[in-house]
Amino acid sequence: MVEPFAGGGIISLTALFENLVTSAVMVELDDDIGAVWQSVVGGQTKWLARRILEFDLTKDSVIKELSRKDVDVKEKAFQTILKNRTFHGGILAEGSGFLKHGENGKGIRSRWYPATLARRFSDLSMIADRICFRQEDGLDVIREYSHLKNAVFFIDPPYTAGGKKAGNRLYRHFSLDHDRLFALCEGIKGDFLMTYDNADEVKIMARRHGFQMRLIPMNNTHHATMEELVVGNDLSWMDRYPAVHEPKVEYTTKSKKRKVPTSGSTLIANPRRPRIR
Repeated sequence: MVEPFAGGGIISLTALFENLVTSAVMVELDDDIGAVWQSVVGGQTKWLARRILEFDLTKDSVIKELSRKDVDVKEKAFQTILKNRTFHGGILAEGSGFLKHGENGKGIRSRWYPATLARRFSDLSMIADRICFRQEDGLDVIREYSHLKNAVFFIDPPYTAGGKKAGNRLYRHFSLDHDRLFALCEGIKGDFLMTYDNADEVKIMARRHGFQMRLIPMNNTHHATMEELVVGNDLSWMDRYPAVHEPKVEYTTKSKKRKVPTSGSTLIANPRRPRIR
């Protein structure tokens, strides 16, 4: 399995723990997140678990810990874990700040479950030798593995919604050539599943490359229900779930508006078709 924008890596980790794949290539450019995965594959899971259990988390202790510079990889990994659990929304990008109220008014301690976190890192030692971590450009890694018929890809890129401002707020590495990503996916010999924001520009790219699309419900950090776009070669297996449906798009003719499904190969971009709004 190849996850070119791994982040927290939940899909790769689940696939490994459930023995759905033999190995996983996890790719992430971010230095902080990279330090976590380098520590995991480098045999530091037990150290991280112990560090989490021993840390007395207060706002002052977190500030003191994060102020430490020139730390080694495993210490940087621990700092990343602290930021992820105490910053608003777990966002690591510059400008992110501490939780103010958090869950049940517990402030920065509201997402700090040391026993649970320690157990999770200890468990990672069971699959660490099946992970290949690479701190590289995810697009380059897709191209490298695209010729393998026995490779599957889970692709969760920085989304397009909100443009540069939103991307800068959520990610350090938010700039992405989305057209190139779709072109690379068309060359994948195995299979892939790609998730995106429900944006018209994404739908247009998916149709241009002949991919299918489905919308699935999800909850955002504010617990509001939204829909996320799933893109792939054949998504008919998702139709068994009642909450999943095909996205629709409005287009205009001289006489009226119409809404039509956009998944599958029936609406690949064609200059003779009506103009997409």
